[in-house]
Amino acid sequence: MLELSGIIILGILAQWVAWKFKIPAILPLILIGLLVGPFATFFTSDGTKLIQPIWNGKEGLFPGESLFYFVSLAISIILFEGGLTLKRSEILNVGPVIIKLITVAVIITFFGAGIAAHFIFNLSWPISFLFSSLIIVTGPTVITPILRNIPLKKDVSAILKWEGILIDPIGALVAVLVFEFIRAGGGEEFTLTALIEFGKIVLVGFTFGFTFAHALAFSLKRKIIPHYLLNVVTLAVVLGVFVLSDTFAHESGLLSVVIMGMVLGNINLPHIDEILYFKESLSVLLISILFILLAANINIEDLQLIYNWQEVLLFSIIVFIVRPLGVFLSSVKSGLTINEKLFISWVGPRGIVAAGIASLFGLKLQKEGVPGAEYITPLVFMIVLGTVLLNATTARFFAKIVGVFLKKSEGILIIGASKISRLIAVYLQENNRHVVLVDSNRNNINKAKDLGLEAIEGNIYGDQLKDNIELNNIGYLMALTANSDINRYAIDTFKDQFGEHGSYRLITVEEMKDPQNNPHEGLFSHTDDYHKLINLAEKYPGIQEIKITDKKQYSAIIELTKDDDDIIPLFIRNVDKKIRIIPSYSRDIEQIEDNSFLAYIGKPIDIEVLK
Repeated sequence: MLELSGIIILGILAQWVAWKFKIPAILPLILIGLLVGPFATFFTSDGTKLIQPIWNGKEGLFPGESLFYFVSLAISIILFEGGLTLKRSEILNVGPVIIKLITVAVIITFFGAGIAAHFIFNLSWPISFLFSSLIIVTGPTVITPILRNIPLKKDVSAILKWEGILIDPIGALVAVLVFEFIRAGGGEEFTLTALIEFGKIVLVGFTFGFTFAHALAFSLKRKIIPHYLLNVVTLAVVLGVFVLSDTFAHESGLLSVVIMGMVLGNINLPHIDEILYFKESLSVLLISILFILLAANINIEDLQLIYNWQEVLLFSIIVFIVRPLGVFLSSVKSGLTINEKLFISWVGPRGIVAAGIASLFGLKLQKEGVPGAEYITPLVFMIVLGTVLLNATTARFFAKIVGVFLKKSEGILIIGASKISRLIAVYLQENNRHVVLVDSNRNNINKAKDLGLEAIEGNIYGDQLKDNIELNNIGYLMALTANSDINRYAIDTFKDQFGEHGSYRLITVEEMKDPQNNPHEGLFSHTDDYHKLINLAEKYPGIQEIKITDKKQYSAIIELTKDDDDIIPLFIRNVDKKIRIIPSYSRDIEQIEDNSFLAYIGKPIDIEVLK
């Protein structure tokens, strides 16, 4: 009981430490696992581990085959949750670089790391390629914390994010294929037998995943499953599909749950967000338990196998030769600069799926007495630990060295995607600004996307925005919703992350009545709230510009707008298309450059009236 509760407590503590210090959770989890596992043998009185997953094969927390079963089921749930996040529309938009990274770069990593492992550690070819297949995977859980606080171009962040998301199931599938090759036998029948086994895995995996995904979707749409059982029934179906698929074709369960997640994630289902949120929470708990257990199960003898110069050489080849080679060949004629390619090459931490599957396959092959299998788990764990440590400590510094670190974040995040927000976003985008709209209303989001705008359907009270590394180049925040409480919450919560150069919100009706107490973060005008803006957007659906020559003329226009409900000033644009947001406290605009323009919504302004 003490060991089980200790694992959960230590796991959640590791997750908190990772959140607090903005590092991948896998790092403190593995370190804690090693500390209570193999390293504990140095300071315990009887030389045993503080947590003993398996002891002499028959005793411990998970005696016999039970640890294999737990790891298998945990990995299946983690991969299902990853599959749910894969949207077909987003995959089609990721571009050729990411497609090549998950094909060309995967092949280069597979053969490059496999050949290196074979000659450096004198491992058999099958074991060497099993190792290389396991380190193909990066993963969003390790990429996101590293990049969260590094301002980068959106393209660079997107490439790293989507590589991590898409490569998880690919890496798992390749590892399963190699694993089946090893278990299939040798000689002349080796290739044919392995291909037959692989064909069975693919056929059963796709069939079960696709079929049960649609069966679950049918049940959800027809409300056969009550709402309060929604999450637990989904969990039961995932576990059932994994076990049933594995029964028909050994090791096909992982592929089945990935396919099932991908299919469900691309069907318009009610309550799919609740299922995803539940699976994310469950994945955090399982990952916390899983990696402490797996690291604790490693023995000192296993670590001594790789405590030598060969491990350093293998690590260096993978990080400094294989990874850059894959990135550069995948990004030929991509438009990426040399420095951007260098940064993407540098950031390649291995993730949770690699370590989890490595432990599962390593333990199974070791139990079957396959020569060299004892190297799999410690080698992969050291690659995971080394790459995460390297990238977590140097990514920001390296970004500055190669010049991809954005010195000034000019992107604009708009909370709310109503008609006025869309009009403003179109204007800003036409003037070369990266604009992102956020709204919980799917209809508004769809209308924004139809206009070619980048829009995120999400709730600002969740963690979706905080964890989105593609928003790292955002430096301005504009809260434009009809709800003043949401606007205030957005400013209070996100001003430090997204409002580096300015955070603004629409004023309230009460603030409009008291112009003497005009809030400093007020937006556009202290005489116009959301309802005036939206009514004007309906009446004059477009943003106009008028040339202004100096501060005096600008002040005259501002005074005019105070007495005219059909004109609301928005921005000042200079000839270089640099945009300044007009605050409601308009005296904050101290200088007007020559040949600037005032952007506003409303009726045409008669320039003669201002003379």
